[in-house]
Amino acid sequence: MKILSREISWLSFNGRVLQEASDKRVPLIERVRFLGIFSSNLDEFFRVRVATLRRMLPLGKKAKKLVGEHPKNVLAQIYDIVLSQQKQFEAIYEQIIDELANEGIHILNEDELSPEQGAFVTDFFRHEVRPALVPLMFDNLIEFPYLKDRAIYFAIVLSDSTGKERNKYALLEIPSDVVPRFLVLPNSGDKRYIVLLDDVIRYCLKEIFYIFKHDSVKAYTIKLTRDAELDIDDDINESLLEKISKSVKQRHYGTPVRLNYDSEIDKDLLQSIVKQIKLSDKKENLIPGGRYHNFRDFIRFPVLDKHHLVNPAMEEISHPDLPMNRSMLEAMGKKDVLLHYPYHSFDYFIELLREAAIDPKVESIKITLYRLAPKSKVGNALINAVKNGKKVTVVMELQARFDEEHNIFWSDKLREEGAKVFLGVQGLKVHSKACLITRREQGKRKYYANVSTGNYNEITSRLYADHSLFTTDERITNDLNDLFNFLESNYKIVPFKHIIVAPFQLRNRILELFDQEIVQARKGKPAHIRLKLNNLADVELTEKIIEAANAGVKIDMIIRSTCSVIPSISRHPENLRIISIVDKLLEHSRILIFNNKGKELVYITSADWMYRNLNTRVEMACPIFDDRIKGELKKYFDLQFSDNVKGRIINDIQDNRYQITEQVDENRSQISIHKMLQQQSMSRSIRYNGQAIASDS
Repeated sequence: MKILSREISWLSFNGRVLQEASDKRVPLIERVRFLGIFSSNLDEFFRVRVATLRRMLPLGKKAKKLVGEHPKNVLAQIYDIVLSQQKQFEAIYEQIIDELANEGIHILNEDELSPEQGAFVTDFFRHEVRPALVPLMFDNLIEFPYLKDRAIYFAIVLSDSTGKERNKYALLEIPSDVVPRFLVLPNSGDKRYIVLLDDVIRYCLKEIFYIFKHDSVKAYTIKLTRDAELDIDDDINESLLEKISKSVKQRHYGTPVRLNYDSEIDKDLLQSIVKQIKLSDKKENLIPGGRYHNFRDFIRFPVLDKHHLVNPAMEEISHPDLPMNRSMLEAMGKKDVLLHYPYHSFDYFIELLREAAIDPKVESIKITLYRLAPKSKVGNALINAVKNGKKVTVVMELQARFDEEHNIFWSDKLREEGAKVFLGVQGLKVHSKACLITRREQGKRKYYANVSTGNYNEITSRLYADHSLFTTDERITNDLNDLFNFLESNYKIVPFKHIIVAPFQLRNRILELFDQEIVQARKGKPAHIRLKLNNLADVELTEKIIEAANAGVKIDMIIRSTCSVIPSISRHPENLRIISIVDKLLEHSRILIFNNKGKELVYITSADWMYRNLNTRVEMACPIFDDRIKGELKKYFDLQFSDNVKGRIINDIQDNRYQITEQVDENRSQISIHKMLQQQSMSRSIRYNGQAIASDS
């Protein structure tokens, strides 16, 4: 049995992102932004996955065992796919440029500016751009200039048509970190004009190199991607905080893994740069493209009052069980509440922390934090709790890739304010999302808990689709208390009775639940498993899924990104249905549903099914006991699994074919879920109001 390569499957996912950029049903400026997301995703892929494969090359047979095939072969496949997607990308970009022009938005290059526009650009260049430029004549330098990771540069050649002057080479970083990438030119009637910062500089190149006698100055964009994996040594004399801080700084100097370049670049200039940065000139290291790079900046493409070209703002739905200006703790004490972000507001969780901070009966707040917003409301609410005399315990995971610096900042700040901060667990990454509030009621301690599939981050909660459970159910809260005791002590491991915790139980419990369904299927009884995950790449669980499908278990899966399973691996592919959804919200939630002899088990979880999540991270699957919430999650899953607008089928050839369902009506699941939650909110509000009127009378 050969499972699909994790890397190849991920590239197929990024192909689904690129589909959104070409989909004319998507508002035009949102399509531009999907180009930016595609580009940003690919950068991270090279910084992490490709870099990791390169590190494995010297391991030989051992690397083949870890990856499933020799990393060299995978890298060759990656190159072919990336090159094909790059061509699609360029074609889609050109198409979008034409469609923007039809909408009155014109992106001009340096050769298309009118004299009046040229004067405006020149003035902007002299006052805003020129002071930020540092041209480097590298053919005169003893040591080649350092190229920053993911920054964009002009590789410049100065030539003389008379042949009197020898060619000169220069490098110039495009300062898009301090000057906006898009310059909006003055209006001209109904038409709007934009010029990229790249072309502002191109228009004024001769002003930079005027001291030279060369009569031609040409600039070509290049971008270098470096290995972003952190090397954390075992020096026992350094704290984890010091190690992470040092490694984050070293990341900027990682080994080069990819050079993107303008395919029109002067060949001698390119060869010189490749040699100087000590990057092998093998084809898989060099990715040709168009004249623009770092399309991640296009995520912030200006709207220009063309609001019909972007997605309308999604109306946040109020939850009827959490009325405004009412106690969150009191509401939680009455019943479990499940929020679905971003359909519901993350402010509910912030309000819970704020209430706990000033409630005289609250004794303590404990929380795991993985990715905090730069100006975190969660962090500020916890500081407020400390100042109000609450015992605040924070388990801060410093090794949240690319968010290490934010987490270091907040761990320092929280500790300075008096919170007790634990920097993860030795040898494990804490990825579970949980908060436990202890309140003294009638002489006894009562626990109020939140368990989430997503991070406690108010920025990502507006874009990521996640589930957040508010509960006082003692089956969950007592286990969470034991979990926090372990996180604080690192040695006191107790058997969790209801929540399932990795790396201690989760893998084995999942296997047990699969085996139970397999037994039922072999007896000819109903056996059904429904899974919603971000990534599925664990070999053992992949093999178990195939075993279950072969035994007759019906398995429905929604996998957003990497999926190493394809139906044809099974002898009964009809038992294994897999789709992926890419839409305006990023699908981030994880749901597990097992038939369990007709007594369905439903879990929300922080864990994807990958080796690292199940073996080297603290992850948690939380059971849903409330039948009403169980039904809500099952309906949520069913709406997504029957998505006939944005659902793509995961198949052998990875062609991302759109799903066609039996239903006649269009079901774009993210829209359908929003409508479902709106209807629930309205109907339950009416019921509550009716009860209130009856009691008043």
